Amino acid sequence: MNSAGLLCEPQRPRHSPFLIGVSGGTASGKSTVCAKIMELLGQNKVDHHQRKVTIVSQDSFYRVLTPEQKAKALKGQYNFDHPDAFDTELMCQTLKDIVEGKVVEVPTYDFVTHSRLPEKICVYPADVVLFEGILVFYTQEVRDMFHMKLFVDTDSDVRLSRRVLRDMRRGRDLEQILTQYTTFVKPAFEEFCLPTKKYADVIIPRGVDNMVAINLIVQHIQDILNGDICKWQRGSVNGHAHGRSLKRGVAEHSENSSGGGIVPVKRPLLEPSTRPH
Repeated sequence: MNSAGLLCEPQRPRHSPFLIGVSGGTASGKSTVCAKIMELLGQNKVDHHQRKVTIVSQDSFYRVLTPEQKAKALKGQYNFDHPDAFDTELMCQTLKDIVEGKVVEVPTYDFVTHSRLPEKICVYPADVVLFEGILVFYTQEVRDMFHMKLFVDTDSDVRLSRRVLRDMRRGRDLEQILTQYTTFVKPAFEEFCLPTKKYADVIIPRGVDNMVAINLIVQHIQDILNGDICKWQRGSVNGHAHGRSLKRGVAEHSENSSGGGIVPVKRPLLEPSTRPH
């Protein structure tokens, strides 16, 4: 992005990474799913300069608030779940630079003070990039960059309870949290986030608790890291061919409930959740 970020660029060959979008409602477990994928791939203990898989969060791209907006935010009266809350232009440019194999600098956002910090995070070229956030599929320009799209589908009551605990740890009182949820979070989810579920290649019910789905995705990423990068680059637009092959793999195998290994099944395990939000 700028000279400050390029000073720490490792001497690795540049290539276009496999870009995976991970969406879902607030507190659905998107970041936890990404962290589990990193852990299972053994990438969470690798130095940032040398990681083959990296995570970028849409939360880093919240807009700089005006004094009036910040005052509302501190009272829980600002809608952080609306598309306009994000700096979409900066987000698009950053993703384009990532796709081109460049070192990028990602903003750091402070959720306690609702402000963008002066410190930035250096993201180095990687083979696979996980980009997670509530509205990563909302803007078509961003959505079309992904080679694979995942949607973490978690029950709304579970998401609310997680959000309450998370925001209370950030120093907010319960009444403010619930008012913000009913006024902004829930309506925004239903209007902006939930409709983008239709764009997902794979839907993960129950989030990180669905280890069958996560293990299959990890295996797919491992195949890419082991040399299938050229294959997906020769494949169809946006990696849809690989999305189909992953789903076929899910449809063909399942863990035997008796612990007896792998047995064939006739239905896909990554089917959309039928639980209401």
